[in-house]
Amino acid sequence: MQELKNFIKSKIHLEEKELDEICECFKPIAIPENRYLLKKGQYTNSYYFIRKGALRIYFENNGKQTNAWFAFENDFFADLSSLKSGLPSQYNIQALESCELYYVDRNIMEQLYNKYPKMERFGRLTWELAFTNVVNGIISFQTMNAKERYLMAIKNPNLIQRVPLQHLASYLGITQTSLSRLRAKIANN
Repeated sequence: MQELKNFIKSKIHLEEKELDEICECFKPIAIPENRYLLKKGQYTNSYYFIRKGALRIYFENNGKQTNAWFAFENDFFADLSSLKSGLPSQYNIQALESCELYYVDRNIMEQLYNKYPKMERFGRLTWELAFTNVVNGIISFQTMNAKERYLMAIKNPNLIQRVPLQHLASYLGITQTSLSRLRAKIANN
């Protein structure tokens, strides 16, 4: 639970007692490697924090999987579109590695926002960062070529060391063969 406390403290200042009360609302869950936290068409009602492990978030279109993003330790996330609209999820969340998560129900999170006004700031800061990352991802696909996207990706050691090549290629919007050629070309320069 200390990881979750540290994450919250990195965003807002709370008294230790308040922080303990908030963290008590989060429950642990384990997801074995290759298992799903959420599948397309399912409903979600929770926010999640990754204590340990890696997840991939991907879409399926005409039988093809497209990785949208990856989540690692100390990431706080949710399928906000499903959570807020009450509609089924449009994507899948699968464990790339065995994961240990903490989750909190949406209604309990709303109670925390009401009881601890600083938690609303926590939510705003967390989702502003998430939105910024999504926008930057969209912009990179519209303005960068595959090599530039790869050079940006290699700055994140989690992507390079923990994500299988086929998933990394999909995330970059290229084939696995193209990724292999690109990696070889960059390594030789």
